[in-house]
Amino acid sequence: QVQLVESGGGLVQAGGSLRLSCAASGGTFSLWTMGWFRQAPGQEREFVAAIRWSGGSTYYADSVKGRFTISRDNAKMTVFLQMNSLKPEDTAIYYCAANPGMVLPTNPRYWGQGTQVTVSS
Repeated sequence: QVQLVESGGGLVQAGGSLRLSCAASGGTFSLWTMGWFRQAPGQEREFVAAIRWSGGSTYYADSVKGRFTISRDNAKMTVFLQMNSLKPEDTAIYYCAANPGMVLPTNPRYWGQGTQVTVSS
C-alpha cells in the first residue's frame, strides 16, 4: 500500500523559508510523478509543483515560480518542497501527492495527510 507522509510545516513570518518533506513507501516510484497541492480556507485545492521521478523534470504553478523548488532524493524515496520568500497568501494545508505515469493530474491517485503552513504578515 502506497503511503505518503509529509513533514516540515509550521509558522513563519513573511519573507521566511520552510522546507516540506514527503516520504514515500509501498510502491515502485521510478515511473511516477509526485508533487504538492495546497488548499487555503474557503478556497479550492490548487496545484503547486510536480516532479517526475525519472529524469527529474519539474513543473510549477505561476504563483510560486522563482520562490519554491521541488526536488527528490532517490535513496530516501523523499520529495522536498523548498519554499522561500513566503507570503501570507501561501498560507494553506499542503498535500503531497503521487500518481503513476508521467503527469500529475488534478486528482492524483495517492495523497498524504497534509501539513499546515502559516505565513504571518
